[in-house]
Amino acid sequence: MQCGTYGSKSCLIFNYLQEIGGGPRLHMHPYCEIFIIRTGTGLFTVGDLQIEGSAGQILIVPPNTPHKFTNLGPGPLETTDIHENGSFITDWLE
Repeated sequence: MQCGTYGSKSCLIFNYLQEIGGGPRLHMHPYCEIFIIRTGTGLFTVGDLQIEGSAGQILIVPPNTPHKFTNLGPGPLETTDIHENGSFITDWLE
């Protein structure tokens, strides 16, 4: 996906994970990714760390750092994910 078509140097994903345990597999990017947690609670794996994040918190994943997250419930997990690059580059590790 190309987000930089109009000169943007970032891409956004609006996640809505209704199912407890739902979320992306372990992966990494050659650029930073910023997670803004809008609703709910998630378990974020960032490198060797396990971080429980909830609504109102912001997490920053450095470049080339394996990461994933899952919805801990109860209820949905909603995040805005900011990829600091004009296109998505993902190396899936799981």
